[in-house]
Amino acid sequence: MTIYEVADRAQVSISTVSNVLNKPDRVSPATRERVLAAADELGFIPKMQAVSLARRGAGRIGVMAPFTSYGSYLRRLSGLLTAATELEIDVMVFDHESAALASSPVLASMPIHGRLDGLIVMGLRIEDAIAERLRERSLPTVAVDADSTLFSRVVIDDNAGGRLAAAHLRDRGHRHVGYLLERQVSDYESQAIKRLTGFQEVIGAAGGTVVVADSDNSVGAARQAAAALLDSPDRPGAIMAHHDALAVGVLLAARDRGLRVPGDVAIMGFDDGEAATAADLTTVRQPFEESGSVALGVLLGHIGGSELRSTTVLDVGLVERSTT
Repeated sequence: MTIYEVADRAQVSISTVSNVLNKPDRVSPATRERVLAAADELGFIPKMQAVSLARRGAGRIGVMAPFTSYGSYLRRLSGLLTAATELEIDVMVFDHESAALASSPVLASMPIHGRLDGLIVMGLRIEDAIAERLRERSLPTVAVDADSTLFSRVVIDDNAGGRLAAAHLRDRGHRHVGYLLERQVSDYESQAIKRLTGFQEVIGAAGGTVVVADSDNSVGAARQAAAALLDSPDRPGAIMAHHDALAVGVLLAARDRGLRVPGDVAIMGFDDGEAATAADLTTVRQPFEESGSVALGVLLGHIGGSELRSTTVLDVGLVERSTT
């Protein structure tokens, strides 16, 4: 099958097919899906992929994550790159705007364009149709910090992380607490939802209440969103944020109001990144660099022929600092 037959089946130009494979953001979602469906129906394999199949195992993998939105994924990438450099593996990096959004159109076309021996997807839900295409096209894939029913995963227990944070606040006598959740666009059980669920379970079991506010993913947005919690007549005695940057926004909002931390309000984050260290923030640490290197090892096993689907769960731990 050739690109001409794909174009004919999808009733589009050859340049449109090329854009779907190489620059999918330039094509409308409806046209993109029509072209990908035609490629799947015809079993289209670009010449480039034939070369890739011949050199399978030479070592070129892709990593997709919301790198520019979350510094934590750069740390995961750092761990992966350290391991990849030692093994002389080439890494192609693909950015995605936000973990709160649906999967990228670049990811949808990735199994077809044939540039990769394997793929690691971090922090993004792989939509069912895309996951099926990845599997049917035999592109070894590993999900990091995300759920998948088809691929091996490297994760933390986000529910347990939420419970750990809640237990820390509960043990300090807090029963009426706030939770600042990152606003998400797509409807799925994200890491944020899992952490919140675990948090609510512990506080609820102690007879307490959790007031939830949401925010866009920035310090400034969190600073504004925290007003709903801090200006309430029934202000919570502690606030947990989905990640450290949002917690810094809450710290700034507390300072704006002349509130003492932790005397008037205790504040916690999640991740233990540089922001937590700089702000002396109590947080939950997760092993970012390790998750990247472990994911690479799992992926190389699949590229080498292993079909065993695995789930690796890495530990989280409490880091207590001055904000609680």
